[in-house]
Amino acid sequence: MALKRIPVPTRIDLEESGTRIVLAWADGRVSRWTAFELRAACPCASCVDEMSGRRTLEPKDVDPGVAATAYGRVGRYAVQFQWSDGHATGIYSYERLREGAGN
Repeated sequence: MALKRIPVPTRIDLEESGTRIVLAWADGRVSRWTAFELRAACPCASCVDEMSGRRTLEPKDVDPGVAATAYGRVGRYAVQFQWSDGHATGIYSYERLREGAGN
């Protein structure tokens, strides 16, 4: 059984003071997200109930002006953002960032 190869972004840019996040991929694809979209979709245990999988963070509870203030790569599979609201525990897989992006 062959392992699925997950693309890794060649560049991650925080634009417009961190309110827009742009990921460039080796094949030329570019994924664009708003910080609000990603923050509201945070996959961490504080934002999603671990037992039920039910989202506990409601989009209405996220500051519409939230911004990414920094990020760090997590291995070769994900990125973790620090948000202007102090949240920093969500790990966003490259697969998710590539597949769900508004291009």
